[in-house]
This record gives sequence, C-alpha cells and structure tokens, in this order.
Amino acid sequence: MSRLPSGSEASLEPVRYALRRRADTEASRLAQDARSESESILSTARAEAEEIRKTAERQGAEAAHTEAAGRSARIRRQARRTVLAQQESLRTELIRHVQQQAQELRSDPRYPRMLRILTERADSILGPMASVTESYKGGVTAAAGSRHLDFSLPALAEQALENHAGEVHRLWDAE
Repeated sequence: MSRLPSGSEASLEPVRYALRRRADTEASRLAQDARSESESILSTARAEAEEIRKTAERQGAEAAHTEAAGRSARIRRQARRTVLAQQESLRTELIRHVQQQAQELRSDPRYPRMLRILTERADSILGPMASVTESYKGGVTAAAGSRHLDFSLPALAEQALENHAGEVHRLWDAE
C-alpha cells in the first residue's frame, strides 16, 4: 500500500463522506427493495394459499357430496332389495296358502258338485268326445286329440292367482 501525503487525510474526508452516504443510500434502497419484494412474495403466497384452501374446500365438499350420494344410493338399493325380498316372501306365502286352500276343497262337501261342473266345462270346451279324468291332485284333466285342459286344483289355484295378480301388485303400490 502506498502512503498518502500528510494533510491528504483531511482532504479525503469529503470523498469518504460522499462514499459512505452513497453506500448508506444504496443500502437503504436495497433494503427497501428487499422489503417490497418480500411483501410481494408474501402477498402472492397468501393469495396462492387462499386459492389452494378454496380449491381444497370445494373438492372436499364435492367429494363429500359424491360420497353422500353414493351412500344414499346404496341405502336405497338395499331398502329396495329388502322390500322386494319381503314382497317375494309374502307372494310365496300367498301361493302356498292358496294352494293349500285348493287342496282342502277335496274334503268340502261341495267337491263332487264342483267335479261335475269342471267336467261339463271341459266337455263344452273340447266337445263331448273329450276324455275327462279326475286328477290325482284334485279337479279334472281333459284331452281331445292334441288339445288338453288342466282343471286340476293346483292349476285352478295358479290361474286364480294370475287373474288377481293386479290386485296383489296394487297392494305393493299402496305404500
């Protein structure tokens, strides 16, 4: 390093002061720029965080709605299966009861008269040459050539159920 002549220290004082002032001004400006930039970054980050929060909230609400709709649909399907199973159980019980009642007609004192009426009906449908026989199930069966009639008690009970199926279905619809 070189040495400065004496008295030059005092003459350099204004230069040092100007440099220091300029450095302080530059440092203040840089600090202000840094504060402004950090405020801008924080503001942008807060806005992004709020947007992410809103998106997550919306997606969460949509997912909850979808889950609730799915759960509701599963519950409705299960309820419908339960109703259908109960209806089928009742229908099966009705069929069993009607078939049982039909079989009990064989012990009714009016059964011989019913056999005569069924025989006459078979003759009127198939003609007097029809072969009419009493069914082992109760009632009669008849045949004339390739034509056959089944007036057995189970067949008549089944036909009665079919004829009244609309009434049975209306029972389910009355709910």
